[in-house]
Amino acid sequence: MIAHPGLRFADHTVTVPLDHRRPGAETIEVFAREVVAADRAGDDLPWLLLLQGGPGGKAPRPVRAESWIGRAVRTHRVLLLDQRGTGRSPLGAEGRTPEELADHLKLFRADSIVADAEILRERVAGGTRWDTLGQSYGGFVTMAYLSQAPQGLRNCFITGGLPGLTATADEVYARTYPRVAAKNAEYYRAFPDDAAAVRRIADHLAGTDVRLPDGDRLTVERFRFLGSMFGMSDGYAQLHWLLDEAWHGDRLSDTFRYEVMALTGFVGQPLFALQEYCYGQANGPTGWAAAHAIRNYPAFAADADPLLFTGEMMYPWMFEQIAALRPFAGAAHLLAEADDWPALYDSERLAANEVPVLAAVYADDMYVDAGLSLDTAAAVGNVRTWVTNEHEHDGLRTSGDAVLSHLMEMAAGLR
Repeated sequence: MIAHPGLRFADHTVTVPLDHRRPGAETIEVFAREVVAADRAGDDLPWLLLLQGGPGGKAPRPVRAESWIGRAVRTHRVLLLDQRGTGRSPLGAEGRTPEELADHLKLFRADSIVADAEILRERVAGGTRWDTLGQSYGGFVTMAYLSQAPQGLRNCFITGGLPGLTATADEVYARTYPRVAAKNAEYYRAFPDDAAAVRRIADHLAGTDVRLPDGDRLTVERFRFLGSMFGMSDGYAQLHWLLDEAWHGDRLSDTFRYEVMALTGFVGQPLFALQEYCYGQANGPTGWAAAHAIRNYPAFAADADPLLFTGEMMYPWMFEQIAALRPFAGAAHLLAEADDWPALYDSERLAANEVPVLAAVYADDMYVDAGLSLDTAAAVGNVRTWVTNEHEHDGLRTSGDAVLSHLMEMAAGLR
């Protein structure tokens, strides 16, 4: 077991079926890291499984006992799961045709993550029921877990991640664009001079071939994607200070181009760019829903004043313009056309759920619609919500001790 300040780590890698419906066929490896407080390493503690956000987000790599991990290890042994296709649980996309890759990627959704977690629970946690902490997309996985294998769960904590159980991709993005427009308005109220700065950069990009350090052209569309930060507590300030260093004379600075490349490059995160497939559930093709929906909102037009940034919506152009995503272009279009998605959630089983679910719903969440979250809370048994505007979507990162403590106190009947 590796030692870090205040913590002890142990690595676990398990071999699991690529397709859990075909246990004797191709296999993949899934990695998870066990974390325990140094002074409790020998104690018999309950387990807490982290279900990370994304999709396509690897588990955090902690260096000390702080934030939510510091709170969790007071009472739990924590398992940080690199969900299949992330971190040290490789995607294995190489050498596949677009058709093969699309079929492969269909096996990287929440239902497969749950089946992987159950194998880890048996092999690493000794089969004991465990608690889960689902951040953002991890809450989507939690609902799939409660649908598939509730017998493995003791308590479920969710932060900013109660999904609409029956919401289509079209409905999700019809709700998302107005929230993103409101965030843009807040941004420009906070930094009114940035409206002219944004327009200057956009006009420059429209008429000039600006290259990022990796060779990709920086287009207006890619520049506008920086609005994906607006749902985070520091998103407005982060963009403002990025614009503050945008120019070096009459050209865009190296600093600006490097940072934009890093923020919009999707390196190691193709599943995040493919996130519309999270909403595919026997309800027809997702069909690039965000790209179609934007046409219904003239405020997002390229010539609008002020120019609005887009949020965490994914578009076909990304798979043409972004180097890390181009190998997935053919598969992405096939996934958008797919209509054979299995259901992720069992509504009857969820309605009868007896596992305690304690969920933080962020009232101003840009990424996960609070209205859909509360509809789900009403439809699922044994769910208690904490609706708050004290935190943005990254509350678990910025105020993790307080957020997790609040949910754990709810579970204990102290709130």
